[in-house]
Amino acid sequence: MYVSYKKLWKMLIDLDMSKTELIQKSKITTNVMAHMGKNEDIRVESLVKICTALGCTFDYIAEIIPDKK
Repeated sequence: MYVSYKKLWKMLIDLDMSKTELIQKSKITTNVMAHMGKNEDIRVESLVKICTALGCTFDYIAEIIPDKK
């Protein structure tokens, strides 16, 4: 399984918000954003900061994708 952040990228497009703006608004690091760009795991604390900044819950920004067998 892996985490996909495609929902977040779509939300940013819909909000006309850049990744840099999200970094500033949510007070996450550029490293966190880089990890998300590669669909890598990040700390729940960072997800909470993003959700708080966007006024949403986890399921609006990420989803778990099962491995293909």
